[in-house]
Amino acid sequence: MPVCTGRRLTRLEEILINSLNPRLPEPDIDDPALRIAAVRAAQGQQAFDTLITGGTVVDMITGRLRKADVGLTGCLISSVHAPGTFREAEKQIDASDTFVVPGLIDMHLHIESSMITPAAYATQVVPRGVTTVVWDPHEFANTCGVEGIDYALDAASACSLRILTLVPSCVPSAPGFETTGADFTADIVSTLLERKDTHGIGEVMSMQAVLDNDKRFRGIVQAGLDTGKRVCGHARGLSGKSLNAYAAAGIETDHELTSADDLLEKLEAGLTIELRGSHDHLLPEFVDALNKLGFVPPTLTLCTDDVFVDDLLAKGGLDDVVRRLIGYGLDPVAALRVATFNAANRLGRPDLGLIAPGKRADIVLLNDLTSLKASLTIINGEEVARDGAQTFTEATVAIPQALKESTQAAQWTADQFRVPADGQRATVAVIEKPRFTQWGKRELAVANGYVSVPDDLVIMSIINRFKPDSEPRIAYLGQWGKWHGAFATTVSHDSHNLTLFGGNEADIALAANTVSELQGGMAVVSNGKVLATLALPVAGLVSEASTSELAAQFQQIREAMDQVVNWQPPYLVFKACFGASLVCNAGPHLSDLGIVDTALNHIQPDPLGFPL
Repeated sequence: MPVCTGRRLTRLEEILINSLNPRLPEPDIDDPALRIAAVRAAQGQQAFDTLITGGTVVDMITGRLRKADVGLTGCLISSVHAPGTFREAEKQIDASDTFVVPGLIDMHLHIESSMITPAAYATQVVPRGVTTVVWDPHEFANTCGVEGIDYALDAASACSLRILTLVPSCVPSAPGFETTGADFTADIVSTLLERKDTHGIGEVMSMQAVLDNDKRFRGIVQAGLDTGKRVCGHARGLSGKSLNAYAAAGIETDHELTSADDLLEKLEAGLTIELRGSHDHLLPEFVDALNKLGFVPPTLTLCTDDVFVDDLLAKGGLDDVVRRLIGYGLDPVAALRVATFNAANRLGRPDLGLIAPGKRADIVLLNDLTSLKASLTIINGEEVARDGAQTFTEATVAIPQALKESTQAAQWTADQFRVPADGQRATVAVIEKPRFTQWGKRELAVANGYVSVPDDLVIMSIINRFKPDSEPRIAYLGQWGKWHGAFATTVSHDSHNLTLFGGNEADIALAANTVSELQGGMAVVSNGKVLATLALPVAGLVSEASTSELAAQFQQIREAMDQVVNWQPPYLVFKACFGASLVCNAGPHLSDLGIVDTALNHIQPDPLGFPL
């Protein structure tokens, strides 16, 4: 439809034109002219704009599969009727041998974790049937502050994918225990919540602060409650009194599930569950628990949380989570209901999640209910992808220079990753386990004035990348295997300081210096040789290179790491390197301030000594 017709456009024509332009506000399905036209079309009094014929509608209310045609008027579903009832339409789509389902809704993710821009992310997931995502850009916030959020909101508004952007709550994730590139107080969060393009508060990760009624986090949560927008959570490891207290604070969601019992307890606590696909080893027991319940709870939804770029390219986003749940034994219709109707309800979006008259026309045609391969994706009544590829080019937003200058360049020597000590022996604290960390204690030899690190311990270091001349902090990790080299990364949740792991100080220094020269990214080193690098110059998290190029480079990082470490799933895995610095979680963790434990309110600048 041409934008300029030489005459004054009707309101309905303006709506239809706007629905073609993803940079404009989402079309209003309650516009009177649109509703009048839809009522007429539903009665055969005027032609549909689009008529989808011959498909099998998957009804998310009854669970029934039924043959039906679907008529669209602009961005609205105006009719779902018996096949052949109507034939008049400006455009017809043959849906024979396909299943007609609502667009998938990803309830919680961090686009930055895929290392690509929002436009590039949309290009990957929209053709797979994902039409809505809820984005917590706390990676951009922690590295680039309000400028990072401004970019995130601008980039989200330019996408065909409906991106509901949240205001990050934890910048940093544990104030006083780490340093990041910004500091979001309750006032800043409240100001950002006033924007119409923000949709709630991102996961409140500072669990202990919430339980302590900390003034800062009480103010942040209250800011969300005062606006009536959603307050999302991160309740890892909380149970009993702590879980009750966390929910009582006004936080409504959780995606940090650790077991089937944890899932059931949090469902019974009334939380909206965003069951995530990033811990695949847990999915079979979740499915088993749900099947034993005999129904899918209405508060159960799905999310991806973090998906690496190579996995995104090869497997997809939320569609991959749904597919795996079905593969583990969850009924396909139930899995789709969780990813559509349940999600829409928990978002407070009654316009989404159903193939029904009066709802927004976010529609996906699936070839089957096992592979979930999408042959067509429609958003707001317009075709946006067909047969695995978008039918137009995503608009892009220029990345501000400030996001490309977030990493301080510096160089380090091997000695800076050694811990000075007196005498012949030293008592040191050890962070045990890659996940669910615990305090450990070791007596280590001292040689030439430095702690001598045995082969069964891994050296971890974090350097504040936002301040010049920052000194490395050191910790020793137990149960991390034996390393034959080193890994450096500026993708390190959620402070995203320069984080290093290795079996010797020389390789660690080389890895650190290599990433510093890249202005952010990753490097793998072994025996004094750089095996692989990945440059992430945008906030130290993202690249503007093509998705396929990034995926190939990240795969090289993975392969190089396989030479350095003998992984021991499900806990000692490559992904553990990116969450080891998440200091808001229970137990000891390393930050740029030293070894910290938020529950103990403890900080020690180096491994010497044991706090318990």
